[in-house]
Amino acid sequence: MLDLARLRALHAVHVHGSVGAAATALGYTASAVSQQITKLERETRTTLLERQGRGVALTEAAQLLAETAQELMAIVERAEVALEERRGRPTGRLTTVAFPTAARGLLPGVLAELAAAHPSLELRLLEEGAHLAVDLVARGVVDLAVVHDWDIAPLPSPEGLERVEVGEDHCDILVPAAHPLAARGPLAREDLVDRRWICQPPGHVCHEWLVRTLRELGSEPDLAFQVAEYQTQLELVAAGLGIALVPRLGRGPVPAGVAVVPLEPAPVRRLYALWRTGASRRPAISETVRVLREHYPRVVARP
Repeated sequence: MLDLARLRALHAVHVHGSVGAAATALGYTASAVSQQITKLERETRTTLLERQGRGVALTEAAQLLAETAQELMAIVERAEVALEERRGRPTGRLTTVAFPTAARGLLPGVLAELAAAHPSLELRLLEEGAHLAVDLVARGVVDLAVVHDWDIAPLPSPEGLERVEVGEDHCDILVPAAHPLAARGPLAREDLVDRRWICQPPGHVCHEWLVRTLRELGSEPDLAFQVAEYQTQLELVAAGLGIALVPRLGRGPVPAGVAVVPLEPAPVRRLYALWRTGASRRPAISETVRVLREHYPRVVARP
């Protein structure tokens, strides 16, 4: 009989693309994942992984086993949901995936409250972009995702998933305290033209919003400093090197020498909690969603 833990390890390599990434997702060492797959190869008398450059690739047989593993994991999940529902309290393992600013700005408080209130709940957290997070939930790799949705980057909605809105995250303009815009009231989008910008690199929604908005106003943006971390952007603003568009959830404490100026209409992203429909009755899911929605207004209201 095939061992489910070994199939789970193979499935994780299939989803994440490498043994190392699979180990991170499962909370194991890379060596432990490799050992599980080696045992599965002996068990099935089949080669499952092949060297490909510096990494590995799944053989056709391995891909078949990975698909079977996903089906088996769905059956196991239904049984676990039924047992947890019968107990009437959150138990077992709950793996959440969140995009970076939510992982830093929202999840620590949420997970700490859940851990204190439900000691039999084994909590895990992964950090991934919103669109990949949706796929991880749909494939059964994680239990719950915290994701965001912009009007210029709508979130996919695969069948078999449920979601509920956690809250809205507004973006503000951050400028050096001595900057002419610092003394202004709410800014219009026309006020953003001909400025020196600190922003995220291409591929991030804030970057795309800024480029699209300025080009619609007939201005080619001067994107002088392109860095992914919002905290780095804030330090660059504090140094007087430019201005930035930063979501409230992402900015954290504002350094001295930086002014926060609202923009009207403000760019808005909506945060959602997302999970598989089959897990909707699971107490751990409903309790986590409740705590997320309770914490969120306090987090975005911080100065």
